[in-house]
Amino acid sequence: MTPPLTQKLWNPDIETLGFDETRALQWQRLGPQLKYNFENSQFYKEKFATIDATPDDIKSWDDFQRIPLMSKDEHRLAQERGLAEHGDPLAMLNCALRDQVVRINATSGTTGMPTLYAVTQSDVDIVNEMHARKYWRAGMRPGDTIIQALSLSMFTGGLPLSQGIMHMGAACVPVGVEGGTKRVLDFITLTKATAMIATPSFGLHLIEQCRKHTGEPAAALGIKTFFCAGEPGGGDPAVRIALAEGFGGARVFDHTGGGHAFHGMSREEPADQFSGMYFISPDHCILELVDPDTKTQISLEDGAQGEMVWTFLNWQGGPFMRYAMGDVARVMTSPCSSGTPGLRFSIVGRADDMLIVKGVNVYPAAIQNELFKFLPDITGAFRIILEAPGPKIPSPVNLTVEHGDKMGADDLANLANRINDHLRQHLRIGVAINWIAPNQLPRSTHKTNLIEIKPTS
Repeated sequence: MTPPLTQKLWNPDIETLGFDETRALQWQRLGPQLKYNFENSQFYKEKFATIDATPDDIKSWDDFQRIPLMSKDEHRLAQERGLAEHGDPLAMLNCALRDQVVRINATSGTTGMPTLYAVTQSDVDIVNEMHARKYWRAGMRPGDTIIQALSLSMFTGGLPLSQGIMHMGAACVPVGVEGGTKRVLDFITLTKATAMIATPSFGLHLIEQCRKHTGEPAAALGIKTFFCAGEPGGGDPAVRIALAEGFGGARVFDHTGGGHAFHGMSREEPADQFSGMYFISPDHCILELVDPDTKTQISLEDGAQGEMVWTFLNWQGGPFMRYAMGDVARVMTSPCSSGTPGLRFSIVGRADDMLIVKGVNVYPAAIQNELFKFLPDITGAFRIILEAPGPKIPSPVNLTVEHGDKMGADDLANLANRINDHLRQHLRIGVAINWIAPNQLPRSTHKTNLIEIKPTS
């Protein structure tokens, strides 16, 4: 049921719980979920067998953390085994019967079998609730029209996100990005949308291209709220300022969460500030941090950084249980100046994307965030060019970077020096820049792959 329009939170009874209350609720729900996983999934039954335990043996949080982590590689192997042994890729991992599954999402599958995520109607209801919490606290209400400009294919942030917007009563325009830049701009104008969801890089691309397609700057589109999703950047002040100014003073939010139980949304604040994303789904997802290399536990203390591990609660389809997703996050537990309770976090990068340059660990997303500080001298589009896969790569790091459209040849040498000095100071790496003209690099439909492997001949 839609809450009163003046109510700031969609579900204040849950969204205002303190840490101890939240932890108690999680523990209350964890036992039944572990039993459900054990009884309905051969994969999870075997996970418990590796520690010679059953769900009845999990009597403390320390006991829970004895359960081995799950990885995406294991997920794919479980699918392959299910297909080979049962003729069904969901047979090993999925807990719900096939006639209970109402949607199957997937990763792109560019490196092999796509990773499948099956959900029941109950799971869909949970996802809808999470999206409602996010957009409601960001000020969206019935009567608002939101352009959904992420991929609408199998991407978990596609259809589930559109359904969630509809659930909280706003109008969703699921134009996607598959039809191209002009189609997105046409539907913004046609539907009089005032909010938009897209990757930060696609938002910047729209700002670049708007005048060419419409004859007007992006500030004239009427977008008052821009939701960043799908890639890092929404928490970087330089990106936030560029988006806010490019869309004529729009509010900028960073948020995450698609068709699963982990969701976060930043608060309204000036574009040059970022306090992190609030973890708004702790009643349906336990968040842990582990060291990306050793997988040892990292305490959820203020400023802690590690690979995120998820366990879903009250989940039926394919519930994650201590699933190490590969995303590295930094958490904030200190009180937020806004007074809103709850753990906050920011996404640092992907554990499997980390590069090691002369002993220095650096994430591509960190390079991206630093380069964004040079807008509009650059467009923000770039690639890290490697001769072979990392993580250890030689110095300097080779970058292909699009320069801004007002930069002349004489300006680029000085700009390259400024960028190099900046990256040495902030990331402790040196770079060699190959300049290219604006709009030469493709703009991704949902996540931009910042690394290209180009072996020397």
